[in-house]
Amino acid sequence: MRNKICLTTYVSLPTTTMDRRKYLKTLAVGTLATGVILQSCAPEKKEEAPDLSKINGGPDRQPNEIEHFKKVSSQKFFDAHEMATITILVDIIIPKDDHSGSATEAGVPDFIEFIVKDMPRHQTPLRGGLKWLDIQCFKHFNKAFTDCTSSLQIEMVDKIAFPEKAKTEMSQGVAFFNLLRDLTATGFFTSKIGIADLGYEGNRPNQWDGVPPDVLEQYGLKYDQRTLDESVKFDA
Repeated sequence: MRNKICLTTYVSLPTTTMDRRKYLKTLAVGTLATGVILQSCAPEKKEEAPDLSKINGGPDRQPNEIEHFKKVSSQKFFDAHEMATITILVDIIIPKDDHSGSATEAGVPDFIEFIVKDMPRHQTPLRGGLKWLDIQCFKHFNKAFTDCTSSLQIEMVDKIAFPEKAKTEMSQGVAFFNLLRDLTATGFFTSKIGIADLGYEGNRPNQWDGVPPDVLEQYGLKYDQRTLDESVKFDA
């Protein structure tokens, strides 16, 4: 299963694409020191959703972990309308630009669907938040969030994306959006597209030249021929 990034501090969602990326990148970079293992790949290719029934969740999994992964992957939590709403929201948070793909292209909606089954504590806050969002849209615009124009969707998001500016009656929406934003950043920046967006390369293999000959000579030591041939290759 994919490692989760714990983003506990919210940041106000900027209004431009570049600003959104800058703030979310700052959030994600701050989490790299926590030991999250990332993988890099070319950003121009859209990720294809894996067939979860044919994989075991990763290498070196214990039988109970494999069983849990397959069980969680076979279940469905969000309905079609909820997933459509999530898809729009995550792309508002991390839209596509000239640098890399959007949250949806990185597979974030499927990531969130998996997380709520793997971590059930997120189910009520997210489902409740999605229902709250539709109620507010019906109240303000007389239609569901997914049926609103892009400008109306942004107008609604702006009411809950800035905690320090949000009205008291929007507190439930603020809490919902904070959680969704954190999960979106987590899903995006642990995807191939997101890692390429960060430019994070991780540990890279290199040639080990062994202990320098002059150092070995100081201590009266040397490598045997087999070690030299098989393990240590000095540059010419």
